[in-house]
Amino acid sequence: MDFIKYCYSMRKPNHRPILLSALLLLCCLFAHAQNEISSPYSKYGYGLPSQITSGAYDAMGKVGYALQDPYLINYKNPASYVAFDSLSFIADAAFSIYSSTLKTSELSQKTSYARPSYLVLGLPVTRHWRTSAGILPFSNLGYNIAYSTQLSEDVLVDYAYQGDGGLLQLYWGNAFKICKGLSVGLNASYLFGRLNYTKTAEFNGSNFFNTMVDRTTLVDGIHLSAGVQYFATIKEKHRLGIGVVYENSAYIWTKQSTLTYNYEGTGNYTTLNDTVAYSDNGKGTMQLPQSIGAGLSYQYKDKWWLTADVTWQDWSHYHLNHEETGNLQNAVSVSAGLQFIPNATSTNYFNKIRIRAGFHYTTGNIFVNGQSINAFSISAGLGFPLKLFNNNSSIGIMIEYGQMGTLVNELLRENYFKFSAHFTLQEKWYQRVKLE
Repeated sequence: MDFIKYCYSMRKPNHRPILLSALLLLCCLFAHAQNEISSPYSKYGYGLPSQITSGAYDAMGKVGYALQDPYLINYKNPASYVAFDSLSFIADAAFSIYSSTLKTSELSQKTSYARPSYLVLGLPVTRHWRTSAGILPFSNLGYNIAYSTQLSEDVLVDYAYQGDGGLLQLYWGNAFKICKGLSVGLNASYLFGRLNYTKTAEFNGSNFFNTMVDRTTLVDGIHLSAGVQYFATIKEKHRLGIGVVYENSAYIWTKQSTLTYNYEGTGNYTTLNDTVAYSDNGKGTMQLPQSIGAGLSYQYKDKWWLTADVTWQDWSHYHLNHEETGNLQNAVSVSAGLQFIPNATSTNYFNKIRIRAGFHYTTGNIFVNGQSINAFSISAGLGFPLKLFNNNSSIGIMIEYGQMGTLVNELLRENYFKFSAHFTLQEKWYQRVKLE
């Protein structure tokens, strides 16, 4: 009978080739995905900071400082990795669809796009050591601003300002269990990417050449974040947690070049006339803002999770190649979220579905025309166990509504919807079959 059970286990479908193919495909999508955001606010700093956490915690308001789960990868606090199962490998990947509307007091513009969100892996190393690695966005840059000015009765000039690019982070994190309930962790991230800014002036009069100034900044360097977590269980039903994360004010290498040239024609029908100037500014530095965050969590059995985070970011020392960086300010963010499972041990599938909801607010790091560009979002999601693999693998969906900016003082406001789906796979790769 034991031999028959063994043979049956050997004939079970092996989903790993499918998983590996999907992960490789997602890596290729990350390498070639174009940044299609459209927000004039992304022109400040190194673009709009990405606030993506794992898919499950995104649905809970982007929380994570004081949360840990054996079958979820929480890279917001690297100390959480100690919760990984000692015999399991975990993979988590997500894909998102965005739809946003930019509004002024008179005009509006709609955009939509889709792209991969992240790819992360986690696994145990020793009894007290866990590790994780992955790739995810760090910032997003994308905008297109145009306006016209009448220079004279016969000459109209059209100005256009465009930006595209952004930064990605490839991280490797490690967590260590210090004693019962206490863990520490460190994420080391390699940041890389391109920030491109273009300015053009096109004249409709005769005897004028159109002009374009194209400035490109290549970025790469190491960024660190350290975290600590402590959990205490009370009467076997109640679990309290606290977490703290610090991100250093790193100096990142940059290489910047500027090209200025004249051309004839407009739109896609242009002819290069002459290169006016090219400057290779060589290597420089970008100083990232340091930040510190803390969170609290409460868990009741395997049914309720309640948590809240607060984060402070210091943008006062941010600079790019020692240039003036006005319109930036220190930022404070708060998040709160919950998760509810009707009955995690029920034989009824619907009782095992995870219900999630959350709220996020930030004062924003941008200050324009006397106004702070704050933002808020509300989110909700569901997590479905995948019996095709095992009860610890899941697929989750989330919808988020958010708003950024204001119409006061001739500014603009962005309203957006985001739909995200994430897939988490848990595999027992270290368990051997014993023959008797």
